[in-house]
Amino acid sequence: MRKLLPPQNGHHLALPALTRRSTLVAFSSLVLAACGAIDREAPPGAALPDQQPAIPPGTAIGTGTVKIALILPLSAQGNAAGVAVSMKNAAEMALLEFNNPNIQILVKDDGGSPAGARQAAQQAIDEGAELILGPLFAQAVSATAQVARSRNIPVIGFSTDTNVAARGVYLLSFLPESDVNRIIEYATSQGKRSIAAAIPDNAYGGVAESAFQQAIARRGGRVVALERYPSDPARIAEAARRVAQAASRADAIFIPDGAEGAPHVVNTLLSSGVNTRRVQLLGTGLWDDPRIFANGSFSGGWFAAPDGAGFRNFANRYRARYGQEPARTATLAYDATALVAALVKTQGAQRFSEAVLTNPSGFAGIDGVFRFHSNGTNERGLAVQRVMPSGPQIIAPAPRAFPGA
Repeated sequence: MRKLLPPQNGHHLALPALTRRSTLVAFSSLVLAACGAIDREAPPGAALPDQQPAIPPGTAIGTGTVKIALILPLSAQGNAAGVAVSMKNAAEMALLEFNNPNIQILVKDDGGSPAGARQAAQQAIDEGAELILGPLFAQAVSATAQVARSRNIPVIGFSTDTNVAARGVYLLSFLPESDVNRIIEYATSQGKRSIAAAIPDNAYGGVAESAFQQAIARRGGRVVALERYPSDPARIAEAARRVAQAASRADAIFIPDGAEGAPHVVNTLLSSGVNTRRVQLLGTGLWDDPRIFANGSFSGGWFAAPDGAGFRNFANRYRARYGQEPARTATLAYDATALVAALVKTQGAQRFSEAVLTNPSGFAGIDGVFRFHSNGTNERGLAVQRVMPSGPQIIAPAPRAFPGA
């Protein structure tokens, strides 16, 4: 990763070396931020900004000659519109901090619907967009991809549903696979090779379970028990008691759930006599939640997530510019826009080609290093953190580059 001179605003930027072997791009501070979302479009418990009026159709940010589209649910119901405005602002902020590169962002409102996304994508492509950022929701990404694929236009979507990822349709969202792989890799390296699991019976849990089984197999570990549970507290306790019965054969217990379900599991384990000083608790980025840190039952647990410093730095700059808190997913729009700006500056006519976008060296942004796979999913470099009453404590830092890159 090559660092060049910082821009005038004082935030580090790094641009890729102009070689075929390395198109590694870094932008803003090379620090990380907390995460935790999968089957929803904003992390559980995330504070969202107040809803603002939708941007009128046809709004553009920047005056460059290279046009890209940004499709967001600006007029959707609920808090989705607030998230969308926050992401639009973050994209604008990236352009300003990148010293107004030669791009123009065509902002389109999909209204939170597949039909709206399809119409927005068609309009953007007709106006000359070479790449599409967004949408936010899975069905909208799928609808956008149908339009973009026929014109060979790549899409960088923000959905957390990997079912919509495909060749040419890349997801820049926080995916649980990276969390699971990182925490299991670290745990087994620390001698925690016999692992039990209590997993929520929902979309997130399904993905986490598959990643868990694969990660354990790769690391030569052993699954001593695995229980799925619904959202009902009584049923959670039943599953947790069955896991507790196998705890004597386990080095660790994996609980990929957030502050709504995980406490029921942990409390039942403790009341069943499980000693969490001997049996290590393991979690995902869903544990990066003040409610988890405030719960003494989780003290000492390990989880994988980006370092929170990156988001805190970004949020400070965002508040100074827009006078409000950013949505947690705003960094996705910032990093996507900064990536586009860097590729336009350095990669010429091949800027949005598959070879450039899926370069194994990857890229680095506010939430740390990431890279796209050819199947449209992504991989992120994450830190391993310990739950403490004062907040997360990093025990294994996030990598600044991918192995072999």
